[in-house]
Amino acid sequence: MCDRIGCTHLPDLESIDFGRRRLLKASGAAVLTMGISSSLLSGAAYAASELKSTHGTGFCNLNIFLAHAMQFSKEDGVELKFVNTPTFAEQVTFLGIGQVDLGLMPYTSFIALFDAGAPVKIIAGGGVEGCIIVSRPGLDSADKLKGKTLGTFQLDTLEVLPYDWLKKHGVAFKDVNVRYMGSTPEAVEAFKAGALDWICTIEPYGTALLNDVKGSHKLSDGRDIYGEGYTDCVLACRANLITENPAGLKAIIKAMMKAQHMAETQQAETLQKVVGTYYKTSLENATLAMGKQPSVVDARKQTDFILQRTDSLIEMGYIKNKPERNAIDWHLLEEVIAENKDLYAKLKYKAA
Repeated sequence: MCDRIGCTHLPDLESIDFGRRRLLKASGAAVLTMGISSSLLSGAAYAASELKSTHGTGFCNLNIFLAHAMQFSKEDGVELKFVNTPTFAEQVTFLGIGQVDLGLMPYTSFIALFDAGAPVKIIAGGGVEGCIIVSRPGLDSADKLKGKTLGTFQLDTLEVLPYDWLKKHGVAFKDVNVRYMGSTPEAVEAFKAGALDWICTIEPYGTALLNDVKGSHKLSDGRDIYGEGYTDCVLACRANLITENPAGLKAIIKAMMKAQHMAETQQAETLQKVVGTYYKTSLENATLAMGKQPSVVDARKQTDFILQRTDSLIEMGYIKNKPERNAIDWHLLEEVIAENKDLYAKLKYKAA
């Protein structure tokens, strides 16, 4: 998911009361908040506030990571805080039950939340492309993967891609062993150690594995299945915030747009800000991987992809119904674009 934090159990979304603000007790683990203490900002367009967000670990999160590191939204009176959840279950459900305001997550996770009745909406884009299937030396075809162990994350685009890739090549998902990992670093180290035969991961970790594990194979980068520019993750929020705090949400979207511009024009400076703190990989691997998964705020042209890429989720038993168009609300994004025409014009990646 854009959040590359997994678990060995799936959150029971149907049993959750999404209408109440309450702490999820699924894991009993502590939740850590990253951020700067709130303060009033002189000259702000509106009263100072804070918005809390969950996030993932891949380059699909680059814009929100950089927006957090630089606190770009503070010029509009909004502090962005991160809530780091220990497992994927909490990352998904915390948005649904209102423990956070925002979440940058795989579109697959969002769709499952929405299908379960959570009051959530997609309001902007995250990352495109960057999902990679890597196998150990000699395992260079789908047939050779039968009975082999896949490392992935449940209810993630990193689970759906291997499912779709195997299906395309005539191999059933049930014919492979699936191991749901606890975190991206755990999955990467397990693959390096030989505990996993193949893995579906995200940038910059896919490039790192191909560089570090000699003879490994890149079986798919997703484009052979979904086409160029496919969506991996999205920015979602609690639906009530669209009317209750539109200015705050717009401040975050604008901050992510500024982050995208910085990432596209100041690569070295950007990587210095995020490698080590947000990405646990080498600067060399991050530099090689950065261009393979652009983080794109304007995802409007991906609307149909997000809504239509749900057949596999139904087949896998994760959702019962396809989401309708009301799952997505681009109007705040469009307002930010209209109010920041000069900034938007400078972006490399945007909707056609």
